[in-house]
Amino acid sequence: MAAATLRYLSRSDIAGLGGDRSDLYMEAVEAGFRLHAAGDFVQPLKPYLRSPRTDHIADRIIAMPAWIGGAQPMAGLKWIGSKHDNPSARGLPRASAVIVLNDPETNYPIAVMEAGLISAMRTAAVTGLAIRHLARDGFTEAAIIGCGPIGERQAAMLAEQFPSLMRLRLFDLRPEAAEDLSARIRDRFPHLAVTLAPSAEAAVRGAPVVITCTVTDKPYLPFAWLARGTLLANVSIMDVERAVFLQVDKVVVDDWDQSNREKKIINLLVEAGEFSRERLHAELGEIVVGRKPGRETDDEIILLNPMGMAIDDIACAHAILARAEAAQAGILLPLF
Repeated sequence: MAAATLRYLSRSDIAGLGGDRSDLYMEAVEAGFRLHAAGDFVQPLKPYLRSPRTDHIADRIIAMPAWIGGAQPMAGLKWIGSKHDNPSARGLPRASAVIVLNDPETNYPIAVMEAGLISAMRTAAVTGLAIRHLARDGFTEAAIIGCGPIGERQAAMLAEQFPSLMRLRLFDLRPEAAEDLSARIRDRFPHLAVTLAPSAEAAVRGAPVVITCTVTDKPYLPFAWLARGTLLANVSIMDVERAVFLQVDKVVVDDWDQSNREKKIINLLVEAGEFSRERLHAELGEIVVGRKPGRETDDEIILLNPMGMAIDDIACAHAILARAEAAQAGILLPLF
């Protein structure tokens, strides 16, 4: 890796390297969780930059630095912005991001890449990895609440990674968003039967896998909606009512320290004396390496609460960079 040049990869570059499909991300994210379980990583708590001129939960810029070890260490930073009114006011996606990778030998930057695609894809891959260990075998139906870009990537991951899936339920507060996503999913995966649920409750009830992909700041999903055997992937974090964490059979997180931070639901439960690290079933990496069990019975209700880890982003970006170097993709820019 030359210290005097920087490789720039656009979204189209990344897609051309296979970065628009889930296989690359599933493999990279699993490797990241194995490093997490081994403690072979550094991941500071991510700071949130918020303007005092907005109070919407989705309006922020987050810095996510990490170092990962293994046979080929890598360091980097994801810088991810979000503005809730980008789609309606500007015709832009809500979230945008870049990743900078640094050579851990010199700490020089070696790559900059568009990361909106990477971020959404690795988020879906974390869900997929959790489903492998925490969902009932051979599940045939899933529900997605929230039909924006994150929901679309989750739907594609399900279709690509789980051949038993035959039916997909969608719900969005904006019916047109659910209709648009339904049409795209049917075109891309014609074997899937896609239905539009009339409410979040109708989508959730009876679904063995439920994935939340909203920007809500008000919990709305109670325990009573969950059937026995459900895996609930609380991707958008704020959807699940507080009591659900205390009523399910198992709570799994990606990283305890990231989840137990100020004002997050788990932290509020810890401060109230209702939850603790000991009550947590596992971090997902512990399950991946076999240190803790995943699903043990068909009737367990399991809640996955993934805060999103920088090590996942860096692991995925590292895998993409390796493909880019082999294919000589992107643009090499001089540093000096």
